[in-house]
Amino acid sequence: MQHQQGVLRIADWLRADSARMSALRQAAKLQLPHWCIGAGFVRNLVWDKLHGYSRATPCNDIDLIYYDAQYCSVERDRDFERQLLLHSDFPWSVKNQARMHQRNGDAPYSCSADAMSYWPEIETAVAATLDKRGGIEIIAPFGIANLFACKITINPKRPKPEVFARRIADKQWLRQWPNLQVALVG
Repeated sequence: MQHQQGVLRIADWLRADSARMSALRQAAKLQLPHWCIGAGFVRNLVWDKLHGYSRATPCNDIDLIYYDAQYCSVERDRDFERQLLLHSDFPWSVKNQARMHQRNGDAPYSCSADAMSYWPEIETAVAATLDKRGGIEIIAPFGIANLFACKITINPKRPKPEVFARRIADKQWLRQWPNLQVALVG
């Protein structure tokens, strides 16, 4: 599938999912710099659709990330989570990517997309945001081909096979989506 066709398909699926659109609109109201919602928010939606599921697999959390090098406190992220919880009971996880390199032992990230490019699986590094007019934009530092190919691929920038294997087992992805294929390289 061509990249642009896949992006349009993801955007259509998001627009048709009232819960995900509600989450995107709530996140947009915070007006965070370089924000997006990624990980299972987009990945699970695509895998559900490719498996023909009529009901969305619930997200364990909604990973709202942003990049603000001026204000990097954990407390600020918790404040944003509290604000979001006033309007929904979504399981929000808000993290400023300007500080996450410290936890991960990486060089400082330059933006949200750069931070996503270090996530354990390349298919997890796909996110959605809303532009100023409310249109959906997809951020995918590795593209979306492997996501649409139903692969789970270890990130070559984070080559930790034990972490990769543990995440697959703990999250039970192969049980939830039996057509997935594990690939140690892209």
